[in-house]
Amino acid sequence: MDFMEFGSNIFLIFFPFLFALCFHEYAHGWVAKKKGDNTAEQSGRLTMNPIAHMDIVGTLILPMISIFSMSGGGPSFFFGWAKPVPVTARNLKNIKNDMFWIALAGPLSNILLASVAAVLYVLVISKVGPDMKDMISKLFISFLMINVSLAVFNMLPVHPLDGGKVLARFLPASLNYKLEQYENITGLILLFVFVSGLGRVLAYPVRWISETLLSISYLIFGGFA
Repeated sequence: MDFMEFGSNIFLIFFPFLFALCFHEYAHGWVAKKKGDNTAEQSGRLTMNPIAHMDIVGTLILPMISIFSMSGGGPSFFFGWAKPVPVTARNLKNIKNDMFWIALAGPLSNILLASVAAVLYVLVISKVGPDMKDMISKLFISFLMINVSLAVFNMLPVHPLDGGKVLARFLPASLNYKLEQYENITGLILLFVFVSGLGRVLAYPVRWISETLLSISYLIFGGFA
C-alpha cells in the first residue's frame, strides 16, 4: 500500500467530503428552522461540527475503507452518508410543501458549493505557481465532484434519500406512505448497488454536471483569470 497516496487522498477526498456532508445536513436544519421547526437546532444538529452529524459507518468507516482501497490500487469507489437531520412535521405550516424544500435544501447546498469551487478554480488556477498548480487543481476538482456526487446521489427518487422526499410532493399521500414503509429495504438495495460497483453509472451525470459548471464559470469569469 502507498501511504503517501493514502495521506493525499485523506486531504483531497475525505476532508472535502466531510465539509460537504456537514454543509448538506446544516442546510436541511436551516431550512427546517425557517419553516418553523427547531428540532434540528434543539438536537444540536444546526452546526458545521462533523461530530454532530457523524454516522460511524457511513461517515467514517466506509469512506476510510474506500480511500484505503484507492491507495492500494483498488477500484476508485467512494461512498458515505451522515445521520439524517431530525424534522418534526407537526411544527410545519404546510407539511407537504415545507418537507419538499427541506429535503431539496441538502442537494442544492452541494450544488452551491460545487459552483463556488468551479468559480474559484477558474479564478485561482492560472495565478498559482507550477509547484502548487497540480495540488490546487486536484483539490478544487475533488471538492467540485464530491459535492456534485452528493447532490446527484441524494436526488435519486427513493426513500430514505432526499429525492424520495422531493418526489413525495407530487405523489398521493397513500402511495408515498407505502414507499416510506419500505425505505429500510430500498436503503439496503442502494447500499448493495454502490458496494457492488453498479452505482458507478452515476459517474456520467456527475461528470456532465461538473463539466457544465466549469464551462459556465469559464464563460462568466474566464476574463478575470
